[in-house]
Amino acid sequence: MIFLEPETYFFEVPPEAAGSRLDLYLSRQVPFLSRTQIQKLIEKGKVLVNSKKSRSSYRIRCNDLIEMEVPPPEEITLKPQHIPLDIVYEDGDLLVINKPQGLVVHPAPGHYEGTLVNALLCHCPDLPGIGGYLRPGIVHRLDKDTSGLLVVSKTDLAHKSLTEQLKNRTLKRKYLALVHGEVKEDKGVIDAPLGRDPRNRKKFAVVPNGKHARTHYRVLEKFPGFTLLEVELETGRTHQIRVHLAYAGYPVAGDPLYGPRRNPLGLPGQALHAYQISFRHPRTGELVTFEAPLPCAFKRVLAYLRGDLDSLGLSSEKDGKEKTGAKT
Repeated sequence: MIFLEPETYFFEVPPEAAGSRLDLYLSRQVPFLSRTQIQKLIEKGKVLVNSKKSRSSYRIRCNDLIEMEVPPPEEITLKPQHIPLDIVYEDGDLLVINKPQGLVVHPAPGHYEGTLVNALLCHCPDLPGIGGYLRPGIVHRLDKDTSGLLVVSKTDLAHKSLTEQLKNRTLKRKYLALVHGEVKEDKGVIDAPLGRDPRNRKKFAVVPNGKHARTHYRVLEKFPGFTLLEVELETGRTHQIRVHLAYAGYPVAGDPLYGPRRNPLGLPGQALHAYQISFRHPRTGELVTFEAPLPCAFKRVLAYLRGDLDSLGLSSEKDGKEKTGAKT
């Protein structure tokens, strides 16, 4: 369990900060809170400007007096849960997991059970001390409905090394993505800054003052109305592949957030799979590469687009294996 006492913070706006948005200014002053958390505090009336409630978009003025109350977070207890894991590789330092579609990686407010972290705590009882309370062992993440490979650290040495490799972009991740539209170029790079969508805070978008984001793609196969891509991340922003491909005019098939409302292929979520991961082993320094096969739903859609009727009729046995977490 973790507990924090409520605290109240006071700020007087200096001349050089005048004109900034209220939420942006506070996120810079209180770095342990995200901008989203600060916006929620403002909405709840926990932030006063000159003793009055304000809005996140308010442009602060020189000598404004800001009062912000940070209430104690809800009491959190992470529970180990026996959730089957598809373990591609494991040793004393790390795990490589093939995450199924639909599994949340780490707990978030209102969702503290049934996550990959809960499963990892059951599999590795010593994990809580590695990498932080809410994200023990987690080096990087995948969206809930994105399947594929994740590396998890089991020791401090591994967590430090893998985090550094991720930061230095030597930890490589490749994805397979089925997208709407017929991509014209055989390969390309999408270089566009990403940030919160100003019209929908649950989404991300290409925005002028966003964080640097760069995505590489290569055409593997074309179908009428769809294209299969290999995608490689150069940076790792939230929803990066999904936002970048939608921005380029080729949204990921089955993506309910960034794609078209109509789902003609009947996919259970976005057709996006992290099929390959490469990194230097934290202890040996050896370059290691792991791959994971496509989920059955993704395979079926490709078989349908290829007109491969034989493959469509041979999926029942594979389905049974995937549901139990077995490797295919």
